[in-house]
Amino acid sequence: MNKVLLMGRVTRDIEVRYSSGENQMAVARYSLAVPRRFKRDGEADADFINCVAFGKQAEFAEKYFHKGIKIMISGRIQTGSYTNRDGQKVYTTDVVIEEQEFAESKNADSSSGSGSGNNYGGGSSGQNYGGNTQGRQQQNNGYQQGSFNTDKDGFMHIDDGIDEELPFH
Repeated sequence: MNKVLLMGRVTRDIEVRYSSGENQMAVARYSLAVPRRFKRDGEADADFINCVAFGKQAEFAEKYFHKGIKIMISGRIQTGSYTNRDGQKVYTTDVVIEEQEFAESKNADSSSGSGSGNNYGGGSSGQNYGGNTQGRQQQNNGYQQGSFNTDKDGFMHIDDGIDEELPFH
């Protein structure tokens, strides 16, 4: 069975392209900084995993994910190769996304870290693998981040009957 489950922080804003042809499909690419549980001297303390999502999953990632956000994904590993401009064969390994979701509340994402250990995407301590340490003011489809009414945990209230409009079920 080829199944991958990862939790980490998005290291850069989502890159979305659309396939050519009659039935265009969104293709999103991003990478996750996934912290290692154990670290040896001189080794990196995170792995950087390339991910690719297609269709509605890609559109969801483009709309809701950004650099520094902590997410959880599941999917499958896919390897491939291509020949670059210099004529050299390049091997690739990607996780093809089947499911993706938020791994923390909006308030946790915008906070400035816990003050200890590594912070993979937005904080004042340790190394920073994709977070915004300069107070992000991001625009998403006309809405300024933080302009929604949220509960104490940072979650927005969603009215009943909105399921038909959501890109996931």
